[in-house]
Amino acid sequence: EDILHSLNKEGHAITMYGIGTNLVTCQAQPALGGVYKLVEINGEPRMKLSQDAGKVLIPGQKHPYRLYGEHGYPLLDIMVQDSEEVPQVGQRLICRHPFIEKHRVAVVPSKVVPLHFLAYDGKVLAEGLSIDDTKQFTKSEMNLLRVDILRPLNPYEYKVSVSEKFYEFFHALWQKERPLMELR
Repeated sequence: EDILHSLNKEGHAITMYGIGTNLVTCQAQPALGGVYKLVEINGEPRMKLSQDAGKVLIPGQKHPYRLYGEHGYPLLDIMVQDSEEVPQVGQRLICRHPFIEKHRVAVVPSKVVPLHFLAYDGKVLAEGLSIDDTKQFTKSEMNLLRVDILRPLNPYEYKVSVSEKFYEFFHALWQKERPLMELR
């Protein structure tokens, strides 16, 4: 990664990097495999349990939104449960870190943008963007991020939160599903 940043600073004619092994061909042991993340079975939220909180899956159907501040920059992304109201511009919203209880913040967004659209439900519901349109969209979104998030050395971590209701649901299910050690 440091080499790539160095090359970019020096100037070059490279237009794209391919990082990994056997890109595109993905031979017998693929370096870029697919992983299925199960979060619900027949309408019942399910979750993967792990000793490592980073590997615990957030259960159930959810909707992600990007919340923008008054200066036009994205403040954070938030996931709400399928049954919750869409976050509203100008309405105070408690945003919680999914795993760290004391990390929470109140946000009054000046703009709310949905991040997920249903593209397939037995038939194509939305057409994908062309490569050029995707590239342009990505550049415009990157230009909205604060410089401290984009810096290569010690970047500020962009926050992804859950709503208060989602946090309570998630942790109640986690406690219910987590095996209880028995001592004798």
